[in-house]
Amino acid sequence: MRDVWKIYRVEDVEYPALRGVDMDVYGGEFLAVVGPSGSGKSTLLHIIGGLDTPTKGRVIVEGSDISGFSGEKLADYRNRMVGFIFQFYNLLPYLRAVENVELPMAIANISPNKRRERALELLGLVGLGDKAFKRPTELSGGEQQRVAIARSLINDPRLILADEPTGNIDSSSAGVIMEIFRRLVDEKGVSIVMVTHNLELIRFCDRLIKLRDGKIVEVEAPSK
Repeated sequence: MRDVWKIYRVEDVEYPALRGVDMDVYGGEFLAVVGPSGSGKSTLLHIIGGLDTPTKGRVIVEGSDISGFSGEKLADYRNRMVGFIFQFYNLLPYLRAVENVELPMAIANISPNKRRERALELLGLVGLGDKAFKRPTELSGGEQQRVAIARSLINDPRLILADEPTGNIDSSSAGVIMEIFRRLVDEKGVSIVMVTHNLELIRFCDRLIKLRDGKIVEVEAPSK
């Protein structure tokens, strides 16, 4: 990101959410973004993920400036390059775990056999191979978040964006989620950018960025 600004306007009033942000995310890196409410953390994540566009500045991903992409190219970028994980799991309650994981491949018209094989493989990766045919209401909060992680991996993204991924689960489940993230970075070379309020979790990360009032005020390596 280079000199990225995001300004929201309500009638004649401007509200800057990001103010000239410069930052890099490296391949195979687990990056934590922290800061008080209203500091611009989620806006930062949405712009990296192509869910929002900057008012000014450039967002360069593998040599391409996605801030200039059309709607169709942005959709392709989100589908091909990025996996999203949110605080609320966004699982469809009437679908079983494996069907929730399959959903992005189903939308892309991948054959049923191929997507079922891939979904089961990913549920095994997050430790839910034995619960693939359970519905969300039959799973704990931590298990539902692991289904959401498996779903985010279905298209082999290079980058995972996680917005408060442990916000609705207990500390034990949060530790399991962090260990899964760490393994994805170390073994699969995935890059992860995670927004969190839980400072106990940053020990799993490689770098820490602190935001305040839409600006980066500190970058550091967290103590392990």
